[in-house]
Amino acid sequence: MTLVIKKFVSAWEAVSGIPDNAVVVISGFNAALSPFYLIDVLIQRYRETGHPKNLFIISDAIPAIPGFGLDKVGRLILEEPNQDFIRGFLLPFYGWAPALQKAVMKNLVEAYTWPIGIVTRWLRAAALGTPGIFSRVGLGTFIDPRQDGGFLNDLAREKKTAVVEHVVLEGREYLLYKAPKPNVALIRATTADEIGNLSMEQEAMYGSVLSMVQATKAHPGGLVVAQVLRAVTLGEIHPKHVVVPGPLVDYVVVSRRGTEVEKYHWQTASFDLNPVISGDAPYRVAYEPAPLTAEKVVARRVVLELVKLVGDLGRPVIVNLGIGIPAMAADVIREEHLDDFIHLTVESGPWGGYALMDADFGAAMGHYAVLPMPEQFILYEGGAIDATSLGFLQVDKEGNVNPAFLPGRLPGPGGFPVIAIGSPRVYFAGGFTAGKRRMEVKNCKLAVEEEGHIIKFVERVYKIVFSGRYAVEEGKEVLYLTERAAFRLAPDGVELVEVAPGVDLERDVLGKMEFKPVVRRVEEMDRRIFCEGKMGLREEALKIVRK
Repeated sequence: MTLVIKKFVSAWEAVSGIPDNAVVVISGFNAALSPFYLIDVLIQRYRETGHPKNLFIISDAIPAIPGFGLDKVGRLILEEPNQDFIRGFLLPFYGWAPALQKAVMKNLVEAYTWPIGIVTRWLRAAALGTPGIFSRVGLGTFIDPRQDGGFLNDLAREKKTAVVEHVVLEGREYLLYKAPKPNVALIRATTADEIGNLSMEQEAMYGSVLSMVQATKAHPGGLVVAQVLRAVTLGEIHPKHVVVPGPLVDYVVVSRRGTEVEKYHWQTASFDLNPVISGDAPYRVAYEPAPLTAEKVVARRVVLELVKLVGDLGRPVIVNLGIGIPAMAADVIREEHLDDFIHLTVESGPWGGYALMDADFGAAMGHYAVLPMPEQFILYEGGAIDATSLGFLQVDKEGNVNPAFLPGRLPGPGGFPVIAIGSPRVYFAGGFTAGKRRMEVKNCKLAVEEEGHIIKFVERVYKIVFSGRYAVEEGKEVLYLTERAAFRLAPDGVELVEVAPGVDLERDVLGKMEFKPVVRRVEEMDRRIFCEGKMGLREEALKIVRK
């Protein structure tokens, strides 16, 4: 006789099992993997019954895009400042939840932030019952308790629900990350069979779904609720395709795919179901090289450095590209036919192919592999990749970098700190100034026709998210690449090493910095970067590997 346990229930019945004062971990990388249906019903139940209340929410990224998921929770907090639904959040990224950001800045709810890779490792530590995790990630940055400690507002500083401690072990500095362990998990998958086995064949990534389940089930009475698209009979899911075994899942809720208004189970913010994103169809899109702009110049300079690295190492390289201008390097790699020399990875798990941008970031097309996010970040933090290119908002004289923080703007660090501290080579890439500006790339030269009014090379960054001091201590190779100049991090500070052809050193570079860089020997940037047509980098790479 087979014992039949009722696994498939309504969303209302599933969230009714969430107790007051729960620590709830929720999957989601923007819209991908986000159980928006469960979140909507959780909000509805609180509005109608006043329960569950006093919840503390944790995620490995952010289950939100504007108007959906945790952004809806943020709206509730703004509408009801005295609400007792949510007491706090620990999220690596708040950028796609503008309402939640406002609630945090108004000090209406506790808010903490740790890097993505730290949260993914911490989930595994929670599953093991350890008090937290040690890491050198975050030393000398705003996450360091000697600065902000990862607190995003005064309520967090007062309550200290999630804390970061500075410790010294065997004469070496570390940070110890500690937070309350989850007793509820709201996760998402594609398919569930009748005993609750979960597969994720149509999802854009795996995220940290299994780690969330492991951490929750390590808690006595831990509750796991899965949102899925469809139900099948036992045996229809191949055993090796099961991501979460059924006995670990308490309830399964079948969600309709949703409409443009609901987006309950879309692959990404823009795609309901695209078989290319799930890897079920080949990526066949006509490619047209982007026009030669100042931004493309920066991307080309990044790729030039990567080809040089291929030569230095004598093999293909593994690279992570951040969002913004660094992501444009992927277009240059395609244009120069360097895909077999430079293997691109996305922090959410995809390898190869073409990463999507903006609210679709995290998904990819044409990729050849997808790792669970904890595995991806172990590779990053452990230094298994060869290089990364990340964006910057500010750089100061010590080489510290602030990628996104400004007064009134707190997106969170995302994957940036782990990738930057783990990679042995970091190529920061961005515009030299910001604001309204106009530049022309013509006749293999750069002309600054209208200067941006926002200085990015500043005396002191607003928030340190990458520490120049610790990068020097770790012996990392660090470059700061712009359309008009290139700098490197030296033991005595930021050193100017290249200037673009057509640029006036004093007027266009030194005169637009708040500090004086170290100047020893300044060379002209490779003119190929500023010329129309291909740079011939594939031929260069082939010569390198044939030696």
